[in-house]
Amino acid sequence: MTALLTAMLTSPGWRDVVVLAGAPTEVRVTGSEVVLGVGAQPEGLDGRVLVVLVVEDHRDWRVDALISRASAAGAGALLLAGTEPLGRGAQLLAERLRLPVLGCADPLAAHEYLRRVTAEPEVVRSDLVLRAVSALRRAGGDLASVLRTTSGVLARPVTLAGADGGTLAGDPLEPDERAALVGVLPQVPVAWAAPYRVDLPSGAVLLAVAVLSVGPVCWLVARLPGAVPAEVAAVPEVLTVVAPAVGERLALRRLELERDARQRTSLLGELLHGEPSEATRRRAVDLGWQLDGWHTGIRIGADGQVDVAGRRTDVVEAFDAEGLRAVVVEQGDGWSAWITGVREPTSTEVQQQAAAIRRVQRRLVQTVDTYVGVGRVQAGPSGIATTLAEAGDAAGLARGRAETGRFLHVDRLGLAQLLLAWTRTDTFQPAAQALLAPIKDQPGDLVTTLAVYLDTESSLAETAAVLGIHRNTASARITKIQHLLGVDLTNPDERLALHLASRTTPTE
Repeated sequence: MTALLTAMLTSPGWRDVVVLAGAPTEVRVTGSEVVLGVGAQPEGLDGRVLVVLVVEDHRDWRVDALISRASAAGAGALLLAGTEPLGRGAQLLAERLRLPVLGCADPLAAHEYLRRVTAEPEVVRSDLVLRAVSALRRAGGDLASVLRTTSGVLARPVTLAGADGGTLAGDPLEPDERAALVGVLPQVPVAWAAPYRVDLPSGAVLLAVAVLSVGPVCWLVARLPGAVPAEVAAVPEVLTVVAPAVGERLALRRLELERDARQRTSLLGELLHGEPSEATRRRAVDLGWQLDGWHTGIRIGADGQVDVAGRRTDVVEAFDAEGLRAVVVEQGDGWSAWITGVREPTSTEVQQQAAAIRRVQRRLVQTVDTYVGVGRVQAGPSGIATTLAEAGDAAGLARGRAETGRFLHVDRLGLAQLLLAWTRTDTFQPAAQALLAPIKDQPGDLVTTLAVYLDTESSLAETAAVLGIHRNTASARITKIQHLLGVDLTNPDERLALHLASRTTPTE
């Protein structure tokens, strides 16, 4: 078995080997041969590394002569005892002959490692697996300890990554590594799936093994700076041994997360259904919730499949990063949260707070597709339910409004917020459908066009951009809509009625 010399130089067993002269790029080595001193007469090396155990002086003229003899014998590289610099003549000679000259404090150990890697790769694999099993028995009970132990055995960074490549624990992946990994890994792995390999442009290699647990899909990933075949074959075996231990700890952590989530959700349910009892107040104190004061409700919805319990920590950290101390509770397909102050905030402080919450959303949207609604400031324990209800209504509107960044604050919704409850009644729905009936079955999806046109404040250019059509096409559609409905879209009353109707009528 051969190995790239550049990859060997990144290998744990060669961490003390340095390049003294020559370029190791694209050089393949087939093994090694040991000689005692610089006076050796090597023959028939055929790509092997010539290892010299005793070198008294790297500037000795005999080193120059040995470089010539090693090159003539077909050596892949020359490894000298010691790491002192070579003489200038030896450096130039090595470069001219294209023979990498290496140095190491313990050349015999380097020889032994290279011999095992090239001649006994199965021994390398068995040794790493046995070391991993032994180390895991001594490792602590938490996930971080298992990952640190695995990383120590492999002498390589080890990451627990989610299905999106995001780091759940361990050493974080670089953005380009994350993108490359996601492009290769399946969304639904099976227990018998082989380990996955990702070759990066830098020459590094990512090796991933699925961790099957009670929660969402995740991956145990090791990063190798270079591709030494024996190591590439051995590391997945180690990861496969470690994966069940990681899965067990994830399952235990998952049970704790779900238990805590049920406790928070149950307590929030009690707060949303009337004045809290003394028992409810005591439980709130235990969780650190402040029921008195002035509360601002926030509803964060998440599109797609999101681990709401598992990602709660990310939401809390996003609030903390913006200096907002928020109570965050898992609820449905997202999170309900509120911020509490001891006094009623001024209008300026309310807007500053809303701006900070918008920044929280920007932090979250990097990994979760979210939409956010913010309620008005309300006082007392009952105010939590009121402001959260308003935040939920605002989030419902925000979800379909990309032009607002899918973020809406009740204080800025005006009349639309006051009319929102009415648009959900059985009285309004038939009236809205009757109002838009003349354009519903017309070609060109006129109902959607009308909704986008009104959402963009009558901008034909933005309407065309959102719908992906030409501006003239958008203009023609609006003209046709006014003709078929017999309305004037410059009239505020007619605009409001049509805007609400288009927002509550199915467009299929």
